[in-house]
Amino acid sequence: MTFTALHRALGLAPAPLTDVLLDAAVAAEVVEANDLDWKSELPPAKGLPQTDFPKDVAAMANSGGGVIVFGVRESQKAAVERVDVGELDEAYERSLRSAAITAISPPVFGLNVYRLGTVGSRAVIVEVPASLDGPHLIYKNEYFAAPVRNDSDTVWMKERQIEAMYRARFEERRHATEALDLLYGEAVAGRDSDKRAWLIAVAHPRIPRFRDRLTREEARGVLTKTVGLALTYAGRGGVHPLENVDRDNPRPGLRRWMAVNAATGERSVWREAWISVHHDGSVTVAAAVGGHRMSSDGYFEGWQVESAAIECAIADLLALARTTAETTGNDEYDVRLGIEWAGEQPLMILTKDNMGFTYDGVSVPLHRYTPVETTVNAIEPAADFFWHVHDFAQDCVNQGGISNVLMIQPPTRDEPA
Repeated sequence: MTFTALHRALGLAPAPLTDVLLDAAVAAEVVEANDLDWKSELPPAKGLPQTDFPKDVAAMANSGGGVIVFGVRESQKAAVERVDVGELDEAYERSLRSAAITAISPPVFGLNVYRLGTVGSRAVIVEVPASLDGPHLIYKNEYFAAPVRNDSDTVWMKERQIEAMYRARFEERRHATEALDLLYGEAVAGRDSDKRAWLIAVAHPRIPRFRDRLTREEARGVLTKTVGLALTYAGRGGVHPLENVDRDNPRPGLRRWMAVNAATGERSVWREAWISVHHDGSVTVAAAVGGHRMSSDGYFEGWQVESAAIECAIADLLALARTTAETTGNDEYDVRLGIEWAGEQPLMILTKDNMGFTYDGVSVPLHRYTPVETTVNAIEPAADFFWHVHDFAQDCVNQGGISNVLMIQPPTRDEPA
């Protein structure tokens, strides 16, 4: 589901962008606005970064996001008819995304490109997300300039506007850090980290799309769908927190649903895990990763953590962020992962040797695990997101002296995800 200027102008609730919706907007002669720009044709693929496309995208991003619709002729800023823009192949779509990254500074990530209509009335809608990284600048001859939407026009920012936007960027970054701090602090509270290491992982949407509260059924659906996606990222053979919580009966919490620990009993307590899905799209995972079972009657020490357990938790968290984003309408997420250990022994991350046996010969003793942070676009193409899961996992295990991940193996760039 999505909510754009077209939905707003027609008085509609969030819904997919469809050809019927575009026809209705043209029939209603919807007028251009800060978040809506009509274009009768696509820019040429050759030399795309030198066309007006980067300027239009940057202006939209600097104005809170919106849609650029190619395939609608306008008169006096109002839509009057559909026109055919021709075929949009995958190479051209990649060029659009590339131009938003290479011709704009800082880059505008997360463009959504929609193909609508049939021959004779083919249209392309480029959805530009709201951004916290403004002002987005483009090269204008030998100079940088910051475009912005002024109702239906694109104009250049004045010095004071640029200054105010930089100030807003730094303030929003502070708020984002505070949001992660709060989520992380809540997730770590009460854990017996003096006895066993705990993995705490949280993700918070950079620009939360506030909407109605998630229902229990929606939360259950998110958790159920996440299991399959997480197993795609990191298959079975490790301990997934998602498999150790009560996914079928999420319980209400403060502006969230909680999947409580289901690993109870003397022989299961080592797999303890807690997961929450918040109404604003935030997600958290807390899982005991120290002291896991190593044989039928033996356990690791509380300060020994298998790298596979870290990978499984990362797969679960980022899969949860992706499925939650689909339900809540969010896109970019700030992510933080830490391992909390308060015992006397230094923390050790363990891997496997070529024979599949536990190996600590390359492990680096850690007196403190430094939390690892990243930002991901939870709605980007599946293969690209899969690679973000892999790279984040590699950063997390590298800290303990481990070079490679064991379980998260994305397809090559040329293979389907």
